[in-house]
Amino acid sequence: MAVGDNERMCGRYAQFSAAEELAEIFQVQQITAPAGELLPSWNVAPTQGVRVIADSLTPGTRTMEVARWGLIPTWAKDPAIGARMINARAETVAEKPSYRGPLRYYRCIIPADGYYEWQAPPAGRRLKTPFYFRRSDGKPLAFAGLYSLWRDELLTCTIITRQARGDLAAIHHRQAVHLDDSTVDTWLDPTLQEPATLSELLALDCPDLEFHPVSRQVNAVRNNTPALITAIDAND
Repeated sequence: MAVGDNERMCGRYAQFSAAEELAEIFQVQQITAPAGELLPSWNVAPTQGVRVIADSLTPGTRTMEVARWGLIPTWAKDPAIGARMINARAETVAEKPSYRGPLRYYRCIIPADGYYEWQAPPAGRRLKTPFYFRRSDGKPLAFAGLYSLWRDELLTCTIITRQARGDLAAIHHRQAVHLDDSTVDTWLDPTLQEPATLSELLALDCPDLEFHPVSRQVNAVRNNTPALITAIDAND
């Protein structure tokens, strides 16, 4: 499925804040070596290693770890399935066999400085326009995520999405669920295992976002510089 496909949402994001800065913001107690050494990226893509934060990775300790983006269910025989599972729909996450277990027991947040979404072209034009989204207050996003440990050796994750609301719907009909600061602790609490309550958290209002058009250079994974998040004229 190509980047910007109408059914793929949050297929690229930026994560360039330092691990120590994120740890302070999200009250992380342990940063693993891979998470601390992960390089900044302005074009994080599916199947790449990404930072995740969870309270259930190490019982009693909020830990920042690296997981491969694209959840691989524990029962999967082929890890290639993960490339098709970078997003989980909030509307069905409590029902789907691949996600209902992780929803109850293996929740995480995936920190991001911003993310990209592609708007369909107007009549007479062929190319979609990428937009960069970030929190209006400048804080990092806390994507609601799930993780899975495949064959006891490969940690993988997915980002939960839902129907877009407000101005975001003018760009794309889906949006990533990014949690309010006051909701992060509840989402990560391993003692909370009631699907209905967790689904209610996913339906709460998210922190306000601002967005602007950016260069189509972001379409290619090989392009990875701060210039990718710079605003451009949408008519370019």
